[in-house]
Amino acid sequence: MHDLLNPADPAFARDPYPYYARLRAEGRPAARVALANGTHAWLVTGYRQAREVLADARFSNVPPSGAGRPRPDSPAQRARACLARHMLNSDSPDHTRLRRLTTAAFTPRRVDALRPRIEELTDKLVAEVAGRVAADGTADLVDAFAFPLPVLVIGEVLGVPEADRADLRAWTYRVGSPADALAEGEADEAWVRLHAYFTELIARKRREPGEDLFSALVRDTDEGGLDDGELLAMAFLLLFAGYETTMNLLASASLLLLTHPHELAAARDGGPERWAAVVEEALRHASPLEGTTWRRAAVEVDLGQGTVVPAGASVLVVLASANRDPDRFPSPDAFLPDRYLTDPGGGEGERAAAHLAFGHGPHFCLGSRLARLEGAVALPRLFEALPGLELAAEASGLPYRPGLLVRGPRRVPVRVP
Repeated sequence: MHDLLNPADPAFARDPYPYYARLRAEGRPAARVALANGTHAWLVTGYRQAREVLADARFSNVPPSGAGRPRPDSPAQRARACLARHMLNSDSPDHTRLRRLTTAAFTPRRVDALRPRIEELTDKLVAEVAGRVAADGTADLVDAFAFPLPVLVIGEVLGVPEADRADLRAWTYRVGSPADALAEGEADEAWVRLHAYFTELIARKRREPGEDLFSALVRDTDEGGLDDGELLAMAFLLLFAGYETTMNLLASASLLLLTHPHELAAARDGGPERWAAVVEEALRHASPLEGTTWRRAAVEVDLGQGTVVPAGASVLVVLASANRDPDRFPSPDAFLPDRYLTDPGGGEGERAAAHLAFGHGPHFCLGSRLARLEGAVALPRLFEALPGLELAAEASGLPYRPGLLVRGPRRVPVRVP
């Protein structure tokens, strides 16, 4: 019998890896575990099994009717319900259509064209970090750097006018914050404001389209284009998916470099290739998404080795565990950017296996190139501008975001001695 899994436990949130290692050690394709909320779920923790399940159409992304904790009707709840139509909660053919319409925004050409703007936004935020340190002695890299940068970047993708981005940043911060971090009613108010804002933004893009992604989606009036409800859901999805992964990547990578000074020194000396390897290893070692969105077994599925997942069962592919599978990654718990260099010795070599930080299969993250670009641009600029940066608290005591879907430190306090 597996230990009761409580994703809200601060100790588990800080270090879930021993628990996942025990499940992997059983060698089974999936393990049925009891959750603290009284339900059960099947967790897939191995690398090979994770890839197989994520590519298996028998596991549906469509939530069952009435899924989740019941909430009373309210403007905030109706705003949250807009997310129900997004493509992460859909299967083919709806998913195929929604993904096709969005893919054009994330072509290499479009993403790479954002580099100068990402550099500009990063430099402004790094200056703010330096200002906070000078004024207060410390600054929180999550609040001042890792969170605002991807929100501002996704504002570019969505075509949010620059004058509106401070509000967008504030509302997004509130709806993405743990419940204990806000005053009562703040999150609900932010949901309502975001809903109203994106409703107006869609109408504005219909009247005056620009060159941004949202304008392209609004202009696509061919058969199979997005209706207003789908556009609204897409706005929310791109906003939250656009910042959540990158925020956790930037926060975790910064923390890893601050606690591995030899790797930070190597990155500073190694140039762009080395920084790219740091980003890849941070994605693997500290997966910004702990798990995928929940799947549901549409039919009974025999995964082999006596593991039969019943129809209707909830299934979670744990990316953080798959990325530390010792059958796939040597020394999986060590932070070793070298593994993502072509060959640290300068000869002919091969990089490590591809990690699963962005998932696999039909729902592979569309924004993976953008997240990598933000990491490769922002991290060197942060540490070059603030060369003496160091942690202002013990790393072992830093709180982590609770839950099974996202993973990253809630704060990373720093100072410059």
